[in-house]
Amino acid sequence: MNLPTWITVSRLLAVPLLLYGLHEPTMTWRWIALVVFLLAAGTDWLDGYLARRLNQVTELGKFLDPLVDKLLVLAPLLSLVELGQVPAWGVFLILARELTIAGWRVNPSLQGSTTIQGANLWGKLKTVSQIVAIGLLIVPLDKTWVLPSLIAFWVSVALTLISGVIYLLPQNRKTAEGLNRA
Repeated sequence: MNLPTWITVSRLLAVPLLLYGLHEPTMTWRWIALVVFLLAAGTDWLDGYLARRLNQVTELGKFLDPLVDKLLVLAPLLSLVELGQVPAWGVFLILARELTIAGWRVNPSLQGSTTIQGANLWGKLKTVSQIVAIGLLIVPLDKTWVLPSLIAFWVSVALTLISGVIYLLPQNRKTAEGLNRA
């Protein structure tokens, strides 16, 4: 494993600390959970940057990166469902899209091997919207932030579904992948 892949794997270490921080009802732990989440989310950019910069883009990295992203997003969302901050059906829509695209990404090639497709522009937009929404939902702000946090959550759900539909449409997938390479 190369450095970018190790950074991707290290992002998994944030998940248990994040879950504990959300389980503890104190403001201090919520702030700690926010910092852990944002640092872990930042490594998503770092591993991708290093992989491209060091010319170390690998099939393993293209497979692990979105998988770890899904765990980093779904873990706090499930905790937020448990805390009653977001509805389970909204999180289910995100989970359904993520599982569908994860399965779709691995396609047998004509040679019988497996090719992993990287994320397209829409997938990156949905990831950013999810990070913003989860960050707003984690941070212990006063009640005036409840509505903006929920709006951010529903925007991320909408972008998640839109990006999934775009990814699944063959002509749009080719266009989106072309934009990603540009």
